[in-house]
Amino acid sequence: MNLRRIPSAIVLIFTMICVLEHRSWAAEAPPPVKVLVAYHSLSGNTERMAEAVAEGAKSIAGTMVVLKRVGQVTAEDLLSSDAVIVGSPVYWSNMAGEVKTFFDDWQFKFGVFPEFKMRNKVGAAFATGGQVSGGKEITMLTILAAMLGNQMIVVSGGGAFGASATTEGDSPGIDKKELADAKALGQRVADVAKRLAGAPSHSH
Repeated sequence: MNLRRIPSAIVLIFTMICVLEHRSWAAEAPPPVKVLVAYHSLSGNTERMAEAVAEGAKSIAGTMVVLKRVGQVTAEDLLSSDAVIVGSPVYWSNMAGEVKTFFDDWQFKFGVFPEFKMRNKVGAAFATGGQVSGGKEITMLTILAAMLGNQMIVVSGGGAFGASATTEGDSPGIDKKELADAKALGQRVADVAKRLAGAPSHSH
């Protein structure tokens, strides 16, 4: 036996073990959780909230965020997402017509029904409105109701029903507290979606 060859053989074996372990770890790494943040905005207030929601979601490791206006969302964006967060300004104490059309498109344009293709995806809402009691809660609840009708798993964050901002009066625009609430909503949705993605499925 050539003893001088033994150290080289040991190094080779150790290198091969490290490569195999790295490949095994890479194969087991879960795919990123995809969060879609869809919104409508004319004044820019809801857009600022949407950007903060997206920032919060991105802060959770292993999360990929798609930020789009509702009219730009495609069927692929929707159906490939693990979570959907929808934001709307308050128009006459309810969601904007563009956001309602977005939800109507789920069925009539994207074909999520009757197979309930959005089932078990995470859903959440945020809203902006000029007045303190102008309808922000109703707006968020109608968004959540549309998600519940699609058998999604809805969550809150940044507030009882989601994140919201009052854009007139003593605090015009979006203040730091409201941006923080929006980020908190994005973080919670991404965190819940990530937990669900790692859970075993018991469906048949």
